[in-house]
Amino acid sequence: MKPNSTQNHPKYLRIADYSYHLPEDRIAHFPKEKRDESKLLVYHNGNIEEDIYQNIAAHINEGSLMVFNQTKVVHVRLLFKKTTGSSIEVFCLEPDKRYPDMQTAMTQRAEVYWECLVGGANKWKDGTVLSIYIEALDCTLQAAIVHRGEGVFSLHFTWDKAELSFAHILQHAGKVPLPPYIHRDTNIADAERYQTIFAQAEGSVAAPTAGLHFTEHIFESLVQKKIEKTFLTLHVGAGTFKPVKSELIADHEMHAEWIEVNKAFIIQLLQHKTDVIAVGTTSMRTLESLYWIGLQLHNGVPIDFATVAVPQWLPYETHSELSRDQALQAILNWMNIHQMDKLVTRTKILIAPGYQCKIVNGLVTNFHQPGSTLLLLIAALLGDNWKQVYQYALEHDFRFLSYGDGCFIRL
Repeated sequence: MKPNSTQNHPKYLRIADYSYHLPEDRIAHFPKEKRDESKLLVYHNGNIEEDIYQNIAAHINEGSLMVFNQTKVVHVRLLFKKTTGSSIEVFCLEPDKRYPDMQTAMTQRAEVYWECLVGGANKWKDGTVLSIYIEALDCTLQAAIVHRGEGVFSLHFTWDKAELSFAHILQHAGKVPLPPYIHRDTNIADAERYQTIFAQAEGSVAAPTAGLHFTEHIFESLVQKKIEKTFLTLHVGAGTFKPVKSELIADHEMHAEWIEVNKAFIIQLLQHKTDVIAVGTTSMRTLESLYWIGLQLHNGVPIDFATVAVPQWLPYETHSELSRDQALQAILNWMNIHQMDKLVTRTKILIAPGYQCKIVNGLVTNFHQPGSTLLLLIAALLGDNWKQVYQYALEHDFRFLSYGDGCFIRL
């Protein structure tokens, strides 16, 4: 494997070149009344047209494979009350490193260790145990500080009903983690609407928002056009909202996120020979990560699947003529050798201008924040035309960000 030329390396990109003015009134603070009535911008070969999500099948080629992220948002915001009456908010980020994957951590009973953000941490003294009484479960959740890191705390949670999983505890004790740019309190409707209708694998602190628009009606229309659908898992981390504060991308560290795919999914991709459409940037990042995992396995590069299988800069510092199918076959061979039905690891892949897609032929996605790594991903697909697309959306009353409208980019 030879390194790529530095001219295509995103380290030298200025984040200021990937920004735009987003007025506050263009941010959607509430979802549409009906999921599939959100507006849809369709971009292909420089042309833009408008539609709504109900009609998305009309814009996708027959025989395409649409890939959805089935992660489930967990109610990770916990509000503890001190005996003095003051509040301390805990935001559960990800499991402690002692757990091999998200599912294992979520199914822990009686106790669990978690990495968290803590609001009002200066009011929480070491040795003090905070608690929440969960009336619906007749159960008490307690939290104690194990370690104070730089901004991130390691907490030990315990609860007095050992038969309950941590996922079950969070579902009843926590609040929906709406993004920080939605400036309002959560309401009852958010528990349903900030969740896709196909969510299964608990572990995300944010919704894979492109999937929020999809309904059973849309799925029926896909079947009628012989468009297949399948599912993978990427557990969205809080880093998805992390702004790029550095001038150059070189100084921004991507967050690692858990991905899960089963062997049947790899086989399905291998057998599929037409368009692969990623629904959401999370699905795209997972699909493209699979190529780089397969490339490393094909070339005998050792991978520590327990940490990060795809480092941030790997695609830009590695050259390969390996085909998509060869990469996927390498993963399948490795899984067969190790008698594994599921691949679970983490990825830090950064998709930015200079990146060439290996698996994905199209993307369904929402409109993203200025100066974000998600916008860099869009620019990787569209080049400078991302400005045209976003300007059109701003001028034609499209709603932006998580609860907003979306677009379908055909490559």
